[in-house]
Amino acid sequence: MRAFVTGATGWIGSAVVDELISAGHQVIGLARSEEAVQALAAKGVGVVRGNLDDLDSLRRGAAQADAVIHMANKHDWGNPAETDRSERAAVQTLGDALAGTDRPFVVAAPLSGLVEGRPATEDDVSPAIGPDSNRGGSENLALDYVAKGVRTVITRFSPSVHGRGDWGFVNFLTAAARKQGVSGYVGDGSDTWSAVHRDDAARLIRLGMEQAPAGTRLHAVAEEAVTTKAIAEAIGRSLGLPVESVARQDAGAHFGFVGGFFASTMTASSDATRRLLSWEPAGPTLLADIDAGAYTA
Repeated sequence: MRAFVTGATGWIGSAVVDELISAGHQVIGLARSEEAVQALAAKGVGVVRGNLDDLDSLRRGAAQADAVIHMANKHDWGNPAETDRSERAAVQTLGDALAGTDRPFVVAAPLSGLVEGRPATEDDVSPAIGPDSNRGGSENLALDYVAKGVRTVITRFSPSVHGRGDWGFVNFLTAAARKQGVSGYVGDGSDTWSAVHRDDAARLIRLGMEQAPAGTRLHAVAEEAVTTKAIAEAIGRSLGLPVESVARQDAGAHFGFVGGFFASTMTASSDATRRLLSWEPAGPTLLADIDAGAYTA
């Protein structure tokens, strides 16, 4: 296939590009800077210049492709409304471009906020509906295109997609530990996160593009539940810092924006995903990555 990838130079997107190429697919990447153009060209990847706000660039990319993989997101924690608006507009633009083609449309989505009190499953419908909801309700919007002749596949990612070079949540927790001089966890540290290595997540995206039926929800989850205390202890070991509990009311001040996430349980099962695609994660665990210096090298 020839796949158009948004977020092609991002943390997960760049691994997806490598996975697709290694499997014999051609790739076109969305690039918003000259640096991104050069990075993609070095891999032999075709380039569409543009960004999430340049909807014509999304249409051009989709028109050239047999499949679309939408990984890009603004992740503007200071202006979530703008992040949600741009995400919905991008999904709608790409979905419209693919309507009636039966081409794969793989859309990245988070696991957070799906259910409370138990691990989420692939059968759980996202409660985010409409433009004013989380991520602009983009998951449900993308699934609406199944009825319009699009092979939509939702891939929900663990809160930690980890590995060397990760700039996400664990990176921010590590930065907070350096700043505070202690590696903290919230309350008794019993909140849990799911986790997956970046390479395993990239392989799942490729398998979903190739094989998953229209309307499928996939869970990029290798470890269902890693306690936040265990994460803090691993960060403490890697930095040589003490590990301490942080009161819930102080989580924001101690950790910054990531404190709200670290004070939450965000877990999911991937049993149905593994059965459907014979996907078996093979990468190191989250704690093994932290202990190996992935966040401190």
